[in-house]
Amino acid sequence: MQDLYVVTHPHAEHTAQDIVGGWHNSVLTPAGRRDAELIAEELKRRRTGTSRPIRITSSDLERCAETSAIIARTLDVPATTDSRLREISFGEAEGRPNSWLAQRQVPAPDNNRLDHRDPVAGAETRRDIASRVGECIRELMTELDHDHIVVTHGFAHTFVVSAWLQIPVEATGFTNFATTPGAITHLQHDDYWRNRTLAQLADTTHLACGTMA
Repeated sequence: MQDLYVVTHPHAEHTAQDIVGGWHNSVLTPAGRRDAELIAEELKRRRTGTSRPIRITSSDLERCAETSAIIARTLDVPATTDSRLREISFGEAEGRPNSWLAQRQVPAPDNNRLDHRDPVAGAETRRDIASRVGECIRELMTELDHDHIVVTHGFAHTFVVSAWLQIPVEATGFTNFATTPGAITHLQHDDYWRNRTLAQLADTTHLACGTMA
């Protein structure tokens, strides 16, 4: 059985400041760094008794790279970054107040979910992010001798999961695997039957330890 754990980075400064994230390169808040430690300990616990090697791949944006570095230190394995795991780009809205984007953003129509482009200059489409994230995950799927940890962002998370489940990009127009900061999604690949299972979606029970501390 091959395991893939998808981690959405915990609380970051752009959220605390109520500004648009996307490719804006904010760092974790102190609370986010605490939660990253809790995520790392939870992943270490889940891997107790497992000898299978593991690979950590993260978005190259600082809030994810910082999270993956904490996980890598706890698990004593290296982590690499891949820009294809970045959040969707909001173009010129990034780093601006969320209210600025809300005044300009236009919801995608039902007949053009994948290729709808916001009037905000430089913003990506849903197809753009689904294609690049999917390309990265399909490459990781060829490494059957490893388990994997992927550290990414809230919206990008959907396309990590859909690519793992081998849902074609063309079928992701309405797909949404909702998550929250610091959550862990557990995906499994059955070596015998070859099934791909969404074993657990966006679990945050490990973060309760920090709340009670």
